[in-house]
Amino acid sequence: MDKKQVAIVGAGISGLLACKYCLSKGFKPIVFDFEAGIGGVWLKTIKTTRLQEHKASYQFSDFPWPESVDHFPTQQQVLQYIRSYATHFDLMPHIKLQTRVQGISYDGPWSEKWSLWNGTGETFPSEGKWNVTVNDTRSSATQVYMVFDKLLDCQVRYTRRMVKLNMLTM
Repeated sequence: MDKKQVAIVGAGISGLLACKYCLSKGFKPIVFDFEAGIGGVWLKTIKTTRLQEHKASYQFSDFPWPESVDHFPTQQQVLQYIRSYATHFDLMPHIKLQTRVQGISYDGPWSEKWSLWNGTGETFPSEGKWNVTVNDTRSSATQVYMVFDKLLDCQVRYTRRMVKLNMLTM
């Protein structure tokens, strides 16, 4: 049986956790992010920003902070921690940076389409595929069309959305 393909939009903390979880369940995830690096909001945070809570309250359950890090880490320390997590769990090969998601649509039975978009359906419907159109921002490459079994939207709430999910394109 082929591994289920999962598209994950966003390479911040949520996207990395989703990627690691998908790998642990035998899925084949691909994470898309339009930025040049992983880290979500921590990439754009002012350099003088520090974590507003103790590092013990802001860590991955399976990856503790290094002892040498301040109790209230700086922006650079948080970014390094996130990068170390991705490296430690070998997530980077599954991440496509500088890749803008141009559009997402669902190709499946209408009953599944409607329940997926209004939040009343199964999280992982049994039928249909997600069509994800992406563009590599480093070049003038043509858009790439990909088909996935599952889709996880892990975009940051406080930044511009990479893509809007559009029901009209279904």
